[in-house]
Amino acid sequence: MTARNTPFTHLAKFIGVFVVAPMILASCASAAYNIQERFGIEKRDILVSRVESAAESQTEAKEEFVDALTAFRAVVTVDAGELEDTYDEMSRAYDRAESQADQARNRVDSVKSVARDLFAEWEEELAEYSDAALRRNSERQLRDTQQRYEVMVRKMDAATASMDPVLTVFNDRVLYLKHNLNARAIAALGTETSELETDVARLIADMEQSIAAADAFINEMKG
Repeated sequence: MTARNTPFTHLAKFIGVFVVAPMILASCASAAYNIQERFGIEKRDILVSRVESAAESQTEAKEEFVDALTAFRAVVTVDAGELEDTYDEMSRAYDRAESQADQARNRVDSVKSVARDLFAEWEEELAEYSDAALRRNSERQLRDTQQRYEVMVRKMDAATASMDPVLTVFNDRVLYLKHNLNARAIAALGTETSELETDVARLIADMEQSIAAADAFINEMKG
């Protein structure tokens, strides 16, 4: 007799997806590390590489936000007849800033991913020491590295978090221009330029701190 599919059968299959999927992802990550380690690339090297990529991405994001702010400044002085072109330029600047912000977030996430795996592996391997003095020294190095990493990643998180309110401000202004392509819209925007400049300046300061922390962490890991 053919077994009937019941609601419980479908539920079991649905739950099975959520149980098996993380195992598959973990297996893929492990396989990727194993391949790289065969070529002499350790998790430590991968972490340093990803921190470098995240710092580079934040630098690029900072530059895009500066460009977007420049486009915004141009809007308040443009003639009404040129407003359409200026709106298009500002909209493109916003899109580039948003795209670069997404890339910066993704690279910070990739840093966190490999760091978790690196620290977990290091922690597990402490139990493999037969020499207690060497184990204590390695554990001390682990804790020191974790502390330096936490300082760096907090600054990275602060920098990525500060992108969102600035993007929100930019998006509001782009929408406002889109819906009010006239001289009155320009006059209204002009009064808000200083507030936006303050937000972007704060964002850039956060990013520069994050980039400096990343550079310091890279130098320590390579030293």
